[in-house]
Amino acid sequence: MRRVAQPLLEYTESFGGFETRVLELEGEGPPLVFFHGYADSADTWRLVLADLARRGRRAIAVDMPGFGAADGLTPALPVLVQHDRFAAAVIEATGPGTIVVGNSLGGCVAIRAAQNPSLQLAGVVPVSPAGLGLAPWLDVIEANPIVRTLLLAAVPLPRPVVQALVGRIYRSIAFAPRAKVDPLVVRTFASHFRDAATVRRYLDTARRIFPELHDPFDFDRVSVPVLLVWGRRDAMVPHRGAEKLLAAVAGSRLEMLDTCGHCPQIEDAQRLVEVVLAFGADLAEDVAAAR
Repeated sequence: MRRVAQPLLEYTESFGGFETRVLELEGEGPPLVFFHGYADSADTWRLVLADLARRGRRAIAVDMPGFGAADGLTPALPVLVQHDRFAAAVIEATGPGTIVVGNSLGGCVAIRAAQNPSLQLAGVVPVSPAGLGLAPWLDVIEANPIVRTLLLAAVPLPRPVVQALVGRIYRSIAFAPRAKVDPLVVRTFASHFRDAATVRRYLDTARRIFPELHDPFDFDRVSVPVLLVWGRRDAMVPHRGAEKLLAAVAGSRLEMLDTCGHCPQIEDAQRLVEVVLAFGADLAEDVAAAR
């Protein structure tokens, strides 16, 4: 019998003291929670969610605090601490057995969630995660000539111009060279940048986060299975950082996606879904065998 795709729900909810936008699929299977990366939004998971909808799977993606339509971050507190609180509340709302998938900064948050046994996670899938060694992503962004154009413009730039320039930056640094990316995906990413002030605010957030990412993990506390996923052509967070986690967390493993850059959820959404669901199936088999 042909499965009917579930509709994607979009609504506002509060988690950990932050109001945010939620994209949710009702369906079957272990809950899947998706956290996006720096300067991104839940929209980055729309291709993944569309694939999961056709499979009738349950999933939720959220805008992280400080990005998209979510509430802003508290200036006086560390960024990762605030993201931890938010992520824990999202995971607790989905219930035990959740699998967390996070890209870039969201991948860092996923690993940190794996250090918290009270969350009763089934496992985590960090995708090109930040925090596994020094990475050039901030330098890549700040050195981009389009960023300098946005920040040094003599007069305020119209919103469509800002979004067009942001889209060009995103297209040039987030994906593998010559990757085929739907222009709608680029426009959706840029739609959250209202003006040059938004660009400045995001850069200020990046400078706050960067020192926190030098040593953000306590691998001895990671108590759930970890599947790292990385694009072999990632120029923002090189995959050599994977070795640090693989050496420290027993049973962790790495899945390389040869054609992808920093955002496999856009460059090869179907493959990423297959990897995540296979990981979930392996976890279910392990649980069944242990009974």
